[in-house]
Amino acid sequence: MKIHRFIINKNIRDGVLEIEDKDLVKQIKSVLRLKEGDKVLISDGNMNEALTKIIKIKGDIIEVEIEKIESNKNEPSANVSLFCAVLKRENFELVVQKATEVGVKEIFPIITNRTVKTGFKKDRLEKIIKEASEQSGRGIVPKLHEPIKFEEAFVKAKGMTNLFFDLYGKKIENKKYNREVIGIWIGPEGGWEKDELESAKENGFEIMSLGGLTLRAETAAIVVSYLVNNG
Repeated sequence: MKIHRFIINKNIRDGVLEIEDKDLVKQIKSVLRLKEGDKVLISDGNMNEALTKIIKIKGDIIEVEIEKIESNKNEPSANVSLFCAVLKRENFELVVQKATEVGVKEIFPIITNRTVKTGFKKDRLEKIIKEASEQSGRGIVPKLHEPIKFEEAFVKAKGMTNLFFDLYGKKIENKKYNREVIGIWIGPEGGWEKDELESAKENGFEIMSLGGLTLRAETAAIVVSYLVNNG
């Protein structure tokens, strides 16, 4: 029997834990129809998780009894940040969802010269990220930053090994990035402009590609996120 997993904003300690998040309570009661006595996994988003048993469902509060606490061991050893141009709504939602599932730890939406859409509903994306973290067994919930201009993103990437993806870059190798701090850069639907590519080179970025095929921006973001986290 599948044990459902949830991430809550509370510290996990031995004893009884109250779940008060209205959306989560509704999901447990009305969507999943879990009952008293059912087991659920609870994570605090800080690498701790516990096997628990539901002992009381009353109104907008669910009480669970903690049976066993363990450290999450699923996180990739690399520390990967995704710098991705803001894409059309459904495409960018797909990027943050899948990048979360494969292990990215921070997401920096960037506004480039060819960016068409410059904003998004942050609360919706954060919900997608949280649900993807729960589904994939992550020990943390990746941080989604506010959109920033391309030039400003260089400050955030300082000290990282930055992989800047362009069709004419060097083909990425099958390499393990264990314990490295990596920034991966994906451009907009129309690609990078020449001055952006030159700025990346001037800042010491490695210009990389996924080969000769021209991929959609969201496809490239997902594939690179997986390769760097799980190479």
